[in-house]
Amino acid sequence: MKKRITILGSTGSIGTQTLEVLEKIKNKESFEIQGLACNSNLQKFIPQIEKFKPKRVCVFSNEAYKSLKEKYDKLEILYGEEGLIQIAADDTDILLTATTGNIALKPTLKAIENKIDIALANKETLVMAGDIVKAKAKANNVKILPVDSEHSAILQSSNGDFHFIKNILITASGGPFLNKTKEEIYLSRADEALKHPNWNMGRKITIDSATLMNKGLEVIEAHHLFDIPYDNIKVVIHPESIVHSAVEMIDGSVIAQLGNPSMHIPIQYALTYPKRTEGIETGSFSFFDKTLTFKTPDTDKFPCLKMAFEAGKKGGVYPAVLNAANECAVYKFLKGEIKLKGIIENVEKALSKARQIENPTLEEIFCADFEARKIVSGF
Repeated sequence: MKKRITILGSTGSIGTQTLEVLEKIKNKESFEIQGLACNSNLQKFIPQIEKFKPKRVCVFSNEAYKSLKEKYDKLEILYGEEGLIQIAADDTDILLTATTGNIALKPTLKAIENKIDIALANKETLVMAGDIVKAKAKANNVKILPVDSEHSAILQSSNGDFHFIKNILITASGGPFLNKTKEEIYLSRADEALKHPNWNMGRKITIDSATLMNKGLEVIEAHHLFDIPYDNIKVVIHPESIVHSAVEMIDGSVIAQLGNPSMHIPIQYALTYPKRTEGIETGSFSFFDKTLTFKTPDTDKFPCLKMAFEAGKKGGVYPAVLNAANECAVYKFLKGEIKLKGIIENVEKALSKARQIENPTLEEIFCADFEARKIVSGF
């Protein structure tokens, strides 16, 4: 039987690379694109529809929805949040969430209720509501398979068994500002922050990598994915991005997953887990004539990482507030409204005004998210 796949965010960086994987993967006839969803980028979306022939599609933009309805009279076309929930939960075996923002949370929960496995590339799902998502996944016997290279590396290094693990080690490239001074970082512009040295990613996640907020969000994700206490999660600066992450065992040995920087491998591993197969050629990493370096992160220069650890340990709505405030501030930064320092200041402000709620409901999490965005937006 073919494995049916639905992709939320098919026109973004992870979504397009997932489709590349499915084109090149060995035994590609074993996979079938059941559904594709995007916001509004029809220039990319229509060629995907033509090539992969999904059973149904969804767009978030009303204008894009009308355009597709005029072009395709037999294709099932869904629209908006309700459409996203429907396409995520209907007639599919694995849902790959490659959107950014909180829009993926409700569709993911609905898919889990329908016993659909999740290939998770959307950080907000576990950052905002990790306890709720993991409890629902456990109740429905659903696998949550990480697509992030770091979390995939941890899964691969541990072989899925965390009984003998003491610490997990999450590597970070350090981004474009690793060797800059604090003053240079804080006054930087978006065009400078978007020059990531190793990875080709979307604009928002690239800015998060420049501030190390991305690594902080990954720490919160890892806590939920692998049930690891925050004190046993270590972040290591590794500029070469060859060691994608590692696990330290209780006997002191360390097992790591290495490879050239490429998202194709973690995407493919999530789709074929627990098996491996041939796919896109990413090139073998050579150990010869290479130097790998590892450093302690400087949380004075990159306070977002420290804030993420603190928010994660507090739990409740604090991770959702951290995420929402950061997202809103990043988009202000990308529009040139604030300097990079403004991202840090806005997140600090939102966290300082947050009110803790123990074991928050999904509604309370979204309310906290909304209030954080109001604070950053100035409404």
